[in-house]
Amino acid sequence: MATEAIDDRRTVKRRHATYRSRDTKLAYLMLAPVVILLGVFVAWPAVYAGFLSFQDWSFYKDPQFVGGKNYADVLTDPLFVATIGRGFLFVLLTVPPMLVLAFLFASLVVTLSRRLATILKVSIYIPTIISGVIASIIFVVIYAYDGGILNAVLAAFHIDPVSWIGDPAWALLSVAVPAVWLGMGLTSLIMVAAMVDIPTEYYEAAAMEGAGWWQKTFYITMPQMKNVFLYLLITGFVAAIQQFELPLVMTQGGPLDSTTLPNLFIFNHFRNDVNVGYSIAAALLLFVVLGSVSALVFKFINSERLVD
Repeated sequence: MATEAIDDRRTVKRRHATYRSRDTKLAYLMLAPVVILLGVFVAWPAVYAGFLSFQDWSFYKDPQFVGGKNYADVLTDPLFVATIGRGFLFVLLTVPPMLVLAFLFASLVVTLSRRLATILKVSIYIPTIISGVIASIIFVVIYAYDGGILNAVLAAFHIDPVSWIGDPAWALLSVAVPAVWLGMGLTSLIMVAAMVDIPTEYYEAAAMEGAGWWQKTFYITMPQMKNVFLYLLITGFVAAIQQFELPLVMTQGGPLDSTTLPNLFIFNHFRNDVNVGYSIAAALLLFVVLGSVSALVFKFINSERLVD
C-alpha cells in the first residue's frame, strides 16, 4: 500500500510538471510577439541611438567616433540648459494648477446626481480628444492682439490689449493655459474614479464625529488618494516637460526663445544641424533628467499601497 501511494504521488508530480511545462511554453509563445515588437521598435532603436550619440554622424556621411564630445557640447550649451530650466518652469505652471482644478472638479462631481455628474464628466473630457494642433490654433485666435477674444474682454473693462504670445513675459504662461485645459479631462476622471472607490463608511464615521467638508477632504479623501496623486504627478511632469505641439504651433519657440521647451529645442537642432549625434545626445540627456526626477519623486513621497 505504501509503495502504491508513493507511486501515485510521483505520478501526480510528473503530471503537474508536465502541465507546468506546457503552460510555460504557451505563455512564452503568447509573449513572443510582444517581446519581438519591443525588441525591434524599442530596445534596438534605443541601443542604436546610444551608439550614434558617440558618433559624428549625419544622413550624408558615415558615422565617425568622437567619444563624449556630443554630450560635452550639449551640457555646455547654455541654450540647452536654459530649455531644461524653462521646462521645469512650465511644469510648475501646468501640473499643480491642473491637479488642484481636477481635484475640485472631481469633488463636485461625486456630490451631484448621477445624470448631472455624467454630463459634467463628458464635458470635461471633450478637450482630451481634441488634437493639440487644433487647440493651439483655437488659443492663437483667443490670444490675437487685434481682434482676439481675450483682448476684446479686456477692452470691455477699459484695459489696454496685451500681446499674449508676442511678449516674452506672457508667452510661456499663455502656452501653459491650453496645456492645462487639454490635460484636465483625463486627470479629472481618474480622480473621480479614485474618490468613488473610497469606502463611504469613512465619511459616515467622520460625519458622526462632526467633521465638515474640509476635515473629510484633508483627513480622508487626500490620504486615500495619495497613490493617485503620485501617479498623476509623475505622468503630468513627464507630459509637461516634453510638451511639443503647443509651443511649435503657437509661437515656434519665440519670442526670444521664451517658449522653446526641451523637445522643441531638440527638434530644431535635428532639423537644422548637420550633426545628428548632437540631437540624439540631447534626447538621451533629457531622458536621464526625466528618469532622475521621477526616481526622486518616488523616493521622497511615500507610495506604499493602502490597505482597507
